[in-house]
Amino acid sequence: MPSDVFFWNLRTTRKATYEVRLRRLLKAADVPETVRSGDLTAVKMHFGESGVTGFVPPMWVRPLVAFLRKIGAKPFLTDTNTLYVGSRGDAVSHGLLAAEHGFDPLLLQAPVIIADGVNSRNETTIPFSGKHLREVHLAGDILAADSLVTLSHFKGHELAGIGGCLKNLAMGCATRRGKMQQHGCLAPLVHAQNCTGCGACTEVCASKALRIAPQGKIELNPELCVGCGACLHSCREKCLVVDWQTDVTAFIERMMEYAAAVVHSFANRRETAPGCVHISFVTQVTPQCDCTGYSDKPVCPDIGVLVSHDPVALDQACLDLVNAAQPLHPSHLPLDILAGADKFRAMHPHVPEDFGLGYAESLGLGTRKYRLREI
Repeated sequence: MPSDVFFWNLRTTRKATYEVRLRRLLKAADVPETVRSGDLTAVKMHFGESGVTGFVPPMWVRPLVAFLRKIGAKPFLTDTNTLYVGSRGDAVSHGLLAAEHGFDPLLLQAPVIIADGVNSRNETTIPFSGKHLREVHLAGDILAADSLVTLSHFKGHELAGIGGCLKNLAMGCATRRGKMQQHGCLAPLVHAQNCTGCGACTEVCASKALRIAPQGKIELNPELCVGCGACLHSCREKCLVVDWQTDVTAFIERMMEYAAAVVHSFANRRETAPGCVHISFVTQVTPQCDCTGYSDKPVCPDIGVLVSHDPVALDQACLDLVNAAQPLHPSHLPLDILAGADKFRAMHPHVPEDFGLGYAESLGLGTRKYRLREI
């Protein structure tokens, strides 16, 4: 049975402004059936890496917060710290960057809370029965919420092919250890020649997998490493780095298992409502992720906003709309790409043809069949 995906094409009038149209879209999608009065509601989004301009801007988020508050919910804007070292690698830097990008609690009437804590140690580990994973490591404050609203910017991604709702659920709700697990790199790469022997990494390594060898250089025992990633952020000499090399299909499947763990965790709390609702902005559709530190020219015109309770149907609908759209040139797209062609595989040919959506279906996350209901 196809899932409903509600769609607004961004058209407005003097009487039907952005706020009015967005409110109409959220009502049509029965968001008040998922988010209830009194709920502590996590609005999981991306505040944009430093240098990025393609993220969903705060003034577009404000009417969503107002809608949730009118229901009686207590929304908070949230994300998790990055695996790599950068401007979102810890909650202090991450929170300051969110404020720099305009996510001001006084303006939006919702606080920014980095859900995995100052150093990504606010973690809840839950069991999961999947092809790749037996347990997953999720941000504590996301699982502590009563309901979850994902707010995603749909765009390309250099490893996964697309970055939409499912990636927001999976990578975005995981702690640093969970991100390591999805990438399949349960231990860092060691460049011992860079080591100064300062010992900062050994101080944060709770599993005692790291030690300073007699020659004054760092040594790693991979059998003891739990993949928490704490050492990556303690090393100032780049002698401990992320191993980004991974089997792409396995990476995407692990990502889908993480997304399933998040969705099922919320669904299991309520008998009638799913506990999650998903919103995707198909605007500024850049070829790369919002973590890259820059936003390249979009590959198609702005398309609209989509809402669904089914994250698989939502990503499929976003993908189909982008592929059907007229390509923009010059851009990262090959010049021979026409409307109707698969834009993301043209840019990222290494990814599976279905971007992992078929595996997501098999996990009970939703269906790729959808009914687009334009508002």
